[in-house]
Amino acid sequence: MPERSGPGFRRRVGPPSRRARVLLLTLGVLAVLFLLFVMFAGFWTDWLWFRSVHYSSVFTTQLWTKIGLFAVFGVLMAVIVGFNVWLAHRLRPPLSAMSVEQQSLDRYRSGLAPFKRWALLGISLVIGLVAGAAASGQWRTWLLWTNGTSFGTKDPQFGKDVSFYAFDLPFYEFLLGFAFSAVIVSLLTSALVHYLYGGLRLQGPGRRASVGAQGHLAVLLGVFVLLKAVAYWLDRYGLAVKTGTYKGVTGWTGLRYVDANAFLPAKTILFFVAVICAVLFFLTPVRRTWAPALIGLGLMVLSAVLIGGVYPAIVQQFQVKPNEQAKETPYIQKNIDATREAYGIADSQVVQYEPANGTNADALKPDAQTISDIRLLDPNVVGPTFQQNEALRKYYAFPKSLDVDRYGDQDTVLGVRELDLNGIQRNWINDHFNYTHGYGVIAAKGNQVDANGNPVYTESALPTKGAFGDYQQRIYYGEKTSTYSIVGGGYQDIDYTAEDGTPVHSTYEGGSGVGLDNPLTRAAYAVKFAEPQILYSSAIRDGAKIIYDRTPKERVEKVAPWLSIDADPYPVVENGRVVWVLDGYTTSDGYPFSSKTTLGDATKDSLTNQRGELLTAANQVNYIRNSVKATVDAYTGEVTLYQWDENDPVLKTWMKAFPGTVKAKADIPSELAPHLRYPQDMFKVQRDLLAEYHMTDAGGFFNGTDIWQVPTDPTTNTNEVQPPYYLTVRMPDAQDATFSLTTTFAPQGRDNLAAFMSVSADPGPDYGKIRIAKIPTGAGALGPKQVQAKFNSDPLVANQLTLLKTGTDSDIEYGNLLTLPVGGGLLNVEPVYLIGRSAKVPVLKKVLATYGNENAVVAVEDNLEKALAKVLGGAVTGAPVTPTAPGTTPTSPTAPTTPTNPTTPTAPTPGGAVTPELQKAISDAVKANNDSQTAFKNGDWVAWGQAQKALNDALKAVEAAEQKAGITPAPTATGTAPATPPATAPATPPASPAPSSGP
Repeated sequence: MPERSGPGFRRRVGPPSRRARVLLLTLGVLAVLFLLFVMFAGFWTDWLWFRSVHYSSVFTTQLWTKIGLFAVFGVLMAVIVGFNVWLAHRLRPPLSAMSVEQQSLDRYRSGLAPFKRWALLGISLVIGLVAGAAASGQWRTWLLWTNGTSFGTKDPQFGKDVSFYAFDLPFYEFLLGFAFSAVIVSLLTSALVHYLYGGLRLQGPGRRASVGAQGHLAVLLGVFVLLKAVAYWLDRYGLAVKTGTYKGVTGWTGLRYVDANAFLPAKTILFFVAVICAVLFFLTPVRRTWAPALIGLGLMVLSAVLIGGVYPAIVQQFQVKPNEQAKETPYIQKNIDATREAYGIADSQVVQYEPANGTNADALKPDAQTISDIRLLDPNVVGPTFQQNEALRKYYAFPKSLDVDRYGDQDTVLGVRELDLNGIQRNWINDHFNYTHGYGVIAAKGNQVDANGNPVYTESALPTKGAFGDYQQRIYYGEKTSTYSIVGGGYQDIDYTAEDGTPVHSTYEGGSGVGLDNPLTRAAYAVKFAEPQILYSSAIRDGAKIIYDRTPKERVEKVAPWLSIDADPYPVVENGRVVWVLDGYTTSDGYPFSSKTTLGDATKDSLTNQRGELLTAANQVNYIRNSVKATVDAYTGEVTLYQWDENDPVLKTWMKAFPGTVKAKADIPSELAPHLRYPQDMFKVQRDLLAEYHMTDAGGFFNGTDIWQVPTDPTTNTNEVQPPYYLTVRMPDAQDATFSLTTTFAPQGRDNLAAFMSVSADPGPDYGKIRIAKIPTGAGALGPKQVQAKFNSDPLVANQLTLLKTGTDSDIEYGNLLTLPVGGGLLNVEPVYLIGRSAKVPVLKKVLATYGNENAVVAVEDNLEKALAKVLGGAVTGAPVTPTAPGTTPTSPTAPTTPTNPTTPTAPTPGGAVTPELQKAISDAVKANNDSQTAFKNGDWVAWGQAQKALNDALKAVEAAEQKAGITPAPTATGTAPATPPATAPATPPASPAPSSGP
């Protein structure tokens, strides 16, 4: 009979066919297998990566530590909870007259009866897995506890070594938290079982709790109260690392008067009260009454309120407030001393420095090097200039913020020419096979620009040539390299495109990466990168390797997960290689009495968005050391960790936990050592603390009359603070100028200058020495914001900058505003760049300068020489400028610029004979120029001034002799004679006029 359908009939649907069931089962199995393979792929590729970088011990140590913690604490939790559930079931009372409540529960008991054992195992397993997963996340706490190294410093309250708070106390707190969790879960599950099987009743006649349930739950409650007693005891020590807000310090840490004289004795009393209360709970099964235990619990709660809450409030109100300074001073002093020690600022030197409004040649002589090394090239502005002049191919790019280093005595601005895939035709082969690396490092003098305001490159072109000599220029690992590449196996990737358009190829021989010969490995990476072509592409040949995690920061963070890595790696060309140098920090939040700071807040400045990263943004710490210098080879990707702070107990602890991963300080290559520098993020954390903790007297700190702040950056449109600057500077209490990291301070809520701070950045005897030149109140020293306002409000500056922009379709951008203590006063210098609105290429066009207080003169000149001559009042006529060599052709066109007076004399054109008079005038000019350079280098301003006068006289004589001989000077950019001689000149004049070379 046919099946009927339609209105009033329901179609009968039978069970799925056997084929459908098999298909569903197969799909389910495949889905499970795929999920398992995804998990396996993550584990397998991680292991292969660590093995490829020779840090497999880091992977295995983490893995086995996590597995061990997971197993031990997971099993322990499962056993504790399972035992209590089993015990609750075993202590169930015999069922008696059934109440309505029990009749309702009986249905659940009957349904559960066949599965009781499985239910017990399932509940225990789930709870154990959760506990084990949570415990495995404590691998750092475990390794610190088992490998802890003594600090050799005791806290001032309890006399315990700092290592107890940094390494031991966190592990004890973890154990206590685990025990609380086990007891609470056991208490809840046991109570549920007792209720289900009649041990606990809400209805019916007789006892509400059976004897077995009462005894079981009383013991669990007793254990809970006993753990609370342990917590009270540990809380005593926790007061030394307790954080709050006091005197404007958000992260204030340590005991205050009320803590030491009220909370501390209260915690001790509550410990004994809790022990007594626990004993009463343990006696409950014997006495078979809850009354004593519940009374004891009530008394404990009341004691906690009165002794732990009301009593401290009374002490604060009636003892502390009437005489707060006297009561708190000893504890403030403990906080000051601990904070300065924990952040490495205890040895900072503060000297009084009252800046003069004028100077003279003798006062300037010790600061000759500071003046000659004034940085005109702002590395945070000229990135686009490097891009325009030296990228040379559309698939290369430089970072927005360049780096600063020194080579010999020359401060140098560097940029790595990295790969930019946005400049190519995007497809899988191009992205991962053909275009795999950048090429070369470009360098320019930090204190000089050429006649057109462009950088004076010491290393340029493609391939690069210059001061670095021969080195491996291929950049496979860099800050902008965020994708994977497949290299080797005979495949030739593109180095660069030659001038005739022919690609120059090479085969990667760096040795890094994971081999893809194994099909299982290829499948794992196909899953990891969600790219099936990795599995079957014929472009992957035998011997090919995949390289990934290629930025220096992520490579170091993976091999040293116990370090915080500085946000600004910088390149160094040494020993024929390009290596990235990174600073690693060991931190702790367990240093007693040391105030805490949030690293992300302390290291944020006006360049953060440009740099793109923060130092572990959310981490709160109260101890930090720059303990490790790390390098990443830009070609091989090799990661090397060097011990830098040989006294850091935190680093020693991690070196015990991960033996063999950190090399000794003595192993740092001699070629690399001169390029190591004091890190910016460390300095920013220290200056953030020194804004208040420069006050070492507890009384002054309590009154808060001398709090500083880092001034906002007046050259940007943000409200972020001014970044620190690497400069060569001589501090007032130092003999010589050194390469330093510098910053300024302003009084809180005001704009004038409060102090100038520097730290020696050279890895010599004074490395890390912090010096602070404190400006007396009322000295009238201008802060950065006031200096910028003075520049902006000066009519001559406004007129000159307006003329610059007129008719050029350009904008003005201010460079770094530098404050320098020279000649007994304060010199402020700021380069001004002209940026075309279309080309966006900054070109230095003006230099602003001022020396002294608000009444000081402001200079706006074409070069630093003229600006210094104006603001220093004749004490020094300026700083020499190195122009572009005559006849040099730029490697690529630069953005249009406005004409400026050249800084070198141009060659005479044919049209007359070189007379003896002209030859003598040229010789005099050359000698005067050489004398000027020598005097400047030696800081002899008197001799320099004399040489400059002789130079001007000689140039006039040259001009007169040329006119007399009928020689026409070559036209300059403006048609006027040059103002200054070249930085270098031939030793002897030419025998006859030369059309293409000048004197």
